[in-house]
Amino acid sequence: MNYAEVTQNARDCIGPYCKACPVCNGAACRNTMPGPGAKGTGTLAMRNYQKWQEVCINMDTICGQKTLNTETDLFGKKFAYPFFAGPVGAVKLHYGDKYTDQEYNEILLRGCAQNRIAAFTGDGTDYNVMIEATSAIEKLSGQGIPTVKPWDLDTIREKMELVKRSGAFAVAMDIDGAGLPFLQNLNPPAGSKSVEELREIVKMAEIPFILKGIMTVKGAQKALEAGVSGIVVSNHGGRVLDQCPSTAEVLPAIARAVDGQMKVFVDGGIRSGVDVFKALALGADAVLIARPFVTAVYGGGEDGVSAYVDKIGSELKDTMRMCGAFSIDEITPDMIWK
Repeated sequence: MNYAEVTQNARDCIGPYCKACPVCNGAACRNTMPGPGAKGTGTLAMRNYQKWQEVCINMDTICGQKTLNTETDLFGKKFAYPFFAGPVGAVKLHYGDKYTDQEYNEILLRGCAQNRIAAFTGDGTDYNVMIEATSAIEKLSGQGIPTVKPWDLDTIREKMELVKRSGAFAVAMDIDGAGLPFLQNLNPPAGSKSVEELREIVKMAEIPFILKGIMTVKGAQKALEAGVSGIVVSNHGGRVLDQCPSTAEVLPAIARAVDGQMKVFVDGGIRSGVDVFKALALGADAVLIARPFVTAVYGGGEDGVSAYVDKIGSELKDTMRMCGAFSIDEITPDMIWK
């Protein structure tokens, strides 16, 4: 099974909103919420994708032949590639009735673990989503990263206990989820967090804490002040605030400001191994990819996940060879042209 077959299969079962497009660029699903589309004008998901396409690669094949190694280290664990499956929640709402959140998470986590990468799992208004996600991670001896929504501190404390029980090697919070329409006016409440509150959440976690939803140098500096272990440069796929810049546009300045003091991930419109290479050259340590992994699960289950990982991994390896980079550490800013 290749990824083209996976996307073809997914079109029959992924629900009315997502079209399982050959290239997931946000165009066919704009303004579909529920669904995978972006908020407001619906253009930010497309901008995320397009800005990666405007970054070009500097080819250089005048170099000695060496064994190519795509492995990366993250919080004491070694992974086959510097890309991971991003968190997706409420799959029945956004992608149709084929899977529950539990079924989706279990397939995604197993598929990623089999291919030596990790998956971030989502959270939701249904408390069972986090219970089931952390249970699935526990079955894989902690090989996964649960993502907690920015609830009130008491609810976060309860969910952190589930995270600890799972043995997860890291935990994340998509703080930009405060802008999701379905989280407004809820009980328990969800919303933005102060540096002091984040510092308390970091202490609750007791494992590396990743803050997702950073789009400015100022935000990255606040995250550093709070003591987080990593950030994800992310505008939530365009789903929380219309007319932001793309993640490709803001990543370089944020990576420079962080200067290696914590891990920097990036997501938003990354759709190929070439895009992964560009993100690393612009300063990211690793990337997250979300929507295409949904297509992979719906179109082929664990085999679909393997097909997608193989596709992205092969493209990354080919790009590295053609630029004279034979390990992730050898990918440098001079290998791209903007």
